[in-house]
Amino acid sequence: MWSTKNRKLFAHPGKGVVHMSKADVMSRLEEGQDERGIKHWNKDHAEATGLTSFGIGLTRLRKMAKEIGRNHSLAMELWSASCYEAKVLALLIDEPREITKEQAEKQVEELDGGYLAHVFSSCDAPLAKAPFARELADEWMANRDPVRRRCGFGLLYEISKSKKKDAPGDPYFLRWIERIGKTYQKESATVLMAMGGALMGIGKRNEVLNQAALKVARAIGPIHFDESGKCDPMDVVKHLTSDYLRQKFAGKAGA
Repeated sequence: MWSTKNRKLFAHPGKGVVHMSKADVMSRLEEGQDERGIKHWNKDHAEATGLTSFGIGLTRLRKMAKEIGRNHSLAMELWSASCYEAKVLALLIDEPREITKEQAEKQVEELDGGYLAHVFSSCDAPLAKAPFARELADEWMANRDPVRRRCGFGLLYEISKSKKKDAPGDPYFLRWIERIGKTYQKESATVLMAMGGALMGIGKRNEVLNQAALKVARAIGPIHFDESGKCDPMDVVKHLTSDYLRQKFAGKAGA
């Protein structure tokens, strides 16, 4: 069991905390397992992915990743595990400056059919902060492999959130909006979801990009991704026409 002493190792990352080992993290995951989540995983995902699971949701895993802190060597150890949560943590705690393009190309081949793609390329992914992220996004969005395309558009979404001085300008984003408009009809629901996410991110940058993204989003329409019908379709248009964005752009126009 995870002792009180060990719990403290996660309490204040970066303040003289002993680095976690793979065994420590696996112990923490085992202690935090959720039986309901495990049943759901075994029913819907175990066979498709070949991975085991402790049934822990992404929200809890993101919190745990923050407690562990950046650790490239631990990330590599956790990635080698046959446990879903361990792999998620590996992607979340990796050190962007130490990720190589070769590592990214290897990992994208090991995403179990894309099940880990969202965490790999979105979710504030460390990969999106790597020095070569934009170059990789450009390559993957134009790749024949649907998993790479999905991850490429996931990276584009993360890039669209950047407020740094070296962030791409409007021409870069307009080019990819145009590409989405020309190719979306050939894509699967999973790639469409990533495209939709990219459109939402880009469309929040300014009014020019908003209008361009909105035009393509209207052409795509609601994205149906849940065959069971339990989840509502992804409505990109709704996000790009929100009161918040209208007020944001109106405020800038009057500034």
